[in-house]
Amino acid sequence: MFNRDLVLKQRAEILHALCSSGSTEHLERVLDKLLSQGELIWEEYQNIQVQGRALYTNVRQLLDLVYTKGEDTCEFFLAAVKQVLPEAQGAGITFSGCCSNLEKTGESQSTSSQTLLTQRASLVTKLQACIDGALEALVESGHFTSSDCDDVLLPIHTPSQQARRLLDHVRSKGESAAKCVLHYIQESESSLNQEKWTLSKEFSKYQKKLSSSVSAQSCFLSSYGRTSHMPLDEIYTEAQLELANDFADLSGALDLDDIVGAAGTVNDEADTVLVSGEAGSGKSTLLQRLHLLWARGVSLKGFLLLFPFSCRRLNSEQRELSVQELLFQHCCWPDKEQEEIFQFILDHPHLILFSFDGLDELKQGFSDEHMVCCPTQRAPVNILLFNLLQGFLMKGVRKVVTSRPEAVGPMLKKHLRKEVLLKGFSPSGIDCFVKKHHRDPTVAAKVLESLQMNTALLGLCHSPVLCWIVSQCHKELLGCGEGSPQTITDVYLMILQHFLQHQSPLKSTMGLGWLQEHIKVVLHLGQLAFEGLGTSCYIFTDTDLETCYVTEKDICMGFLILSKDMSSTHSKRYEFLHVTMQCFFAALFIVLSNNTDRSTIHKLFEPQNMKGTRLSSNCFMGCIPSSDQQEQGLEGESVIAETSNLQITATFVSGLLSQRHRSLWFHCCPSAGMEKKVRQVVKCLSKGMHKHFKSIPQPVQGEKKSMHAMPGFVWLIKCIYEMQECKIAKDAMSKLEVDHLKLTYCNIGPVECTALAYVLQYLRNPVGLQLDYNSVGDVGVEQLLPCMHICNSLYLRNNNITDEGIRKLIAKGIQCDNFQKIALGNNNITAEGAKQLAEGLKFNHSLQYLGLWGNKISDTGAEALASALEGSKTLVWLSLVGNGVGSAGAYALAKVIESSASLEELWLTENCITKAGVECLIQALERNTHVKSVWLRNNDLSLEEVEEMTRCESRLIF
Repeated sequence: MFNRDLVLKQRAEILHALCSSGSTEHLERVLDKLLSQGELIWEEYQNIQVQGRALYTNVRQLLDLVYTKGEDTCEFFLAAVKQVLPEAQGAGITFSGCCSNLEKTGESQSTSSQTLLTQRASLVTKLQACIDGALEALVESGHFTSSDCDDVLLPIHTPSQQARRLLDHVRSKGESAAKCVLHYIQESESSLNQEKWTLSKEFSKYQKKLSSSVSAQSCFLSSYGRTSHMPLDEIYTEAQLELANDFADLSGALDLDDIVGAAGTVNDEADTVLVSGEAGSGKSTLLQRLHLLWARGVSLKGFLLLFPFSCRRLNSEQRELSVQELLFQHCCWPDKEQEEIFQFILDHPHLILFSFDGLDELKQGFSDEHMVCCPTQRAPVNILLFNLLQGFLMKGVRKVVTSRPEAVGPMLKKHLRKEVLLKGFSPSGIDCFVKKHHRDPTVAAKVLESLQMNTALLGLCHSPVLCWIVSQCHKELLGCGEGSPQTITDVYLMILQHFLQHQSPLKSTMGLGWLQEHIKVVLHLGQLAFEGLGTSCYIFTDTDLETCYVTEKDICMGFLILSKDMSSTHSKRYEFLHVTMQCFFAALFIVLSNNTDRSTIHKLFEPQNMKGTRLSSNCFMGCIPSSDQQEQGLEGESVIAETSNLQITATFVSGLLSQRHRSLWFHCCPSAGMEKKVRQVVKCLSKGMHKHFKSIPQPVQGEKKSMHAMPGFVWLIKCIYEMQECKIAKDAMSKLEVDHLKLTYCNIGPVECTALAYVLQYLRNPVGLQLDYNSVGDVGVEQLLPCMHICNSLYLRNNNITDEGIRKLIAKGIQCDNFQKIALGNNNITAEGAKQLAEGLKFNHSLQYLGLWGNKISDTGAEALASALEGSKTLVWLSLVGNGVGSAGAYALAKVIESSASLEELWLTENCITKAGVECLIQALERNTHVKSVWLRNNDLSLEEVEEMTRCESRLIF
């Protein structure tokens, strides 16, 4: 018998079982579980739990609702009833066919507010033991008033009802309050766990020693900090963190505690959290900040021990190690009782945190072929790491790993607890960083003013490493006038000049001769960088430096820094101050040296052919694994990781060979050789673009010709932009003949938008540009404006665009004559943004499709848009789903229905429209037979009202 039939047949028995005790507890627990599974939405829960109404009435309404929802909901309902009822009370009910496990896997708890629903059942249990403390925390944080507390603590409520009432109040207060209560519960659990044992004297000593060591390693900025000591507290600026799923609540920014918190969990059984971000997005600095806050006892209080690792430094470990040796030799060695301390780690894994920085820099690609389960078994370090991340080793220990996104393939992703995306600085973050970097407010103001006048450079500064370079080179920036940097290559040339001339200011050559003066230094460091990329080497010994003729004077230039190591067993080692700087010097070497292979540029633009291009097979043997097993590990996902650095290098080569910079090399290398390299790059770019164009499938009859571009296409576009030669861009676009260009999930930020606009403006025919699920933001919208005239549709869903982005868009974008479609769903657009959009729409006479679902425009925004669209002769489709639109907005939209001769579909699902608003829509539909459907599911309507309205108008979809 089907579950739906079971619910109907046993209705009386279920009703009696849930009500016979006279307590609402059984019903409330069932509702908790159904909410957690997403089988009930919040409004449905509220409609059932009406205060003062008879228990039997509430249960009957629930039975009606689950039966209406269908087979799957009935199955979950029966499973919930089975779990909740004591065996004696459920004895007369048949549960056969219902699922025994209510847990859903793979669904994301993308925000703290959603976590309150998806984990409601367990949170109610946890809160009962700490209700007073939770209320105190909410009051102290300003989220609750004394009146809220009194309402929760009413004497008529049981402890479980008090917990539920607290959760209901918190949910109404928004994302920040939800974060606060979840953080309190997590801290309370950790405190309770820690009270169960007494820490030994030696363990406490080790904890203090490890904490002191981590603090010492983290208190100064380690990334791109040159030789000057910048205290992390003085310079650290929050970057944008987002959850890697389609349901992220863009209105609630994540903080550092959320990285290991519950929000966004997709796999409760996994221990590994991935923080992914592009090169220079601030991954290492974020981890460093996390380490420092733990060492001070400010954050991550639930973890007694934190062990930080750098994958770049683990590359140098040639020995086979056990987990114990890895922890103690690479992080902090216990003075006594090593076995006792390690046994504590094994017994209490939930109190331990590991961090691994730069998985993409590990030489060996991720593999699950070699399983190691015993923590005392020795194995190569990469094998230990892979088994730790998969949970075969040290199950229960939380692991945080950073990497560039393209370096993490599906083999590893299936072992992730969740993924957090690091998106670089927001516009306010850039402002904050520059002000922190320059203590003189006058200088900071001038730098920020310069950035506002150069939007291309402002877009680059969303990358923290580029923002640091621009801030570091403020004198060069403010003195360059109209020659202000436009490309990434320009910015790195600026820092090159800054470092070289600041080391010898008295004898520094003026004008273009500064490079010629320091050409030997550049070539020595360039060879070191080039050789390193060819062998996946990022840390160098004294021998490596000697092989490339790098002297102590060269080191003093500041591009190389001492490599920090938590252990004291290694000799002195060096690394470039940032991996992108190593790529830049490798590019300089390729451009300036006569000793590179003639095929180097060709291989650089086809990274799968790069293997074997290093100058000497004897270089860097200390950094290259020699065993067959490790050699085999260089394949697979490590190739993807290494490709990223080679692509960055190729981007720099393109920029360095642009016409704008060739005068810089005039006295440094023969012009004939330089011209040959230019031709090679142009040929490689043309060939790469042609390969992408050949992959475009022929369209199905009646459909538009579409190209779904891959990230490699975006990279080629960036290379063309770096060359800053319109002829190359025109030639590339002359061969692209598509109606729709899809660039979803391509890590498009403001930098990429600048390059896209530069190249796409030369398209010969209008195109639909789809940029959903990227990081365009408000600055990116502005960067896209130069190519708006060639776009007939623009998709910008899930791109963190605010009202400011809308203001920039209407300045030019939607006023183009051929602009027909715009999708702005799931952004941060409020009523103010809707008003601005409405003003722009008044001057547009071609728009057919407008999508604004998942924003916050409310009635005010809906009324503004309705006023602008009233009488439209082109609008076919309008979506305002999930925007907080009520009956006032519905009344305004009814006028659009009445006056439009073109509108076919209106989507108003997931709003708060009441019966009065729907009646207005019905009256409008009576005057317009052209409209095909108005979608109204999940509004503020009862089942009876839905049935009544459906009978009145069949075009209403509930």
